[in-house]
Amino acid sequence: MGATKIEFRLRVLVMVVLISIGYWAPWTLYWGIATRTPLLEWLALESSRLGLMPFPLASPLAVALAALVAAVGAVLRLWGTAYLGAFTVNSGEMKAGAVLADGPYRYLRNPLYLGTWCMFAAMAFLMPATGALVAMPLLTLFLLRLIFGEEAFLAAQLGQAYQDYLRAVPRLLPRLRPGIAPGGCTPHWLRSLTSELNAIGVFVTLAFFSWSYNNDLMVRGVIISFGVSIVARALLPGLRTETPPA
Repeated sequence: MGATKIEFRLRVLVMVVLISIGYWAPWTLYWGIATRTPLLEWLALESSRLGLMPFPLASPLAVALAALVAAVGAVLRLWGTAYLGAFTVNSGEMKAGAVLADGPYRYLRNPLYLGTWCMFAAMAFLMPATGALVAMPLLTLFLLRLIFGEEAFLAAQLGQAYQDYLRAVPRLLPRLRPGIAPGGCTPHWLRSLTSELNAIGVFVTLAFFSWSYNNDLMVRGVIISFGVSIVARALLPGLRTETPPA
């Protein structure tokens, strides 16, 4: 069930395609199936229609939930990249140095993938409700394939040390207490901030612009943050020549 090398190399492209399908939701445009009501608005409307809470309360709660999910995604991405290194995070090849037992990797094995999932979930609030319903399961399945493929690769490369790590640290549900002693790796926060501009941009968009309830504005904000992150990775040599952590 693990991802192949080509899937890993093209992972960003695959995720962009799946997100684009969610936003586009062609069945709403060409076949008249469902509406293009954004999930953010749909949740508030349905909560009101079902009598769970009035719309004036449901709407800001939906906005706050989207911003919270985006915040969790940004924190996990920033924290994980600071310790793993922007070079390794953005590499097109799987890499294995030594078992990383610092930062978020003491609490769960895949903070970057969990952060990515949260970032996608936050973006899904801006998709048509049916688009989110299609995109999120596909994205979840693809991220799980990446996780299984990378864990199998690391297990083959690192041997018993990684097997011990697998038993001590959970895959995706974080422990409340560290499952392993720290390894002494030094975080690089500035490089992490530069590398994770997309995750930061998604959070800023949902935390500040969602209160305008202008979905087109928020979608443009997400697209701009993605474009800026691509340019930053291409132009800043430190993100391309950084030595992977030992």
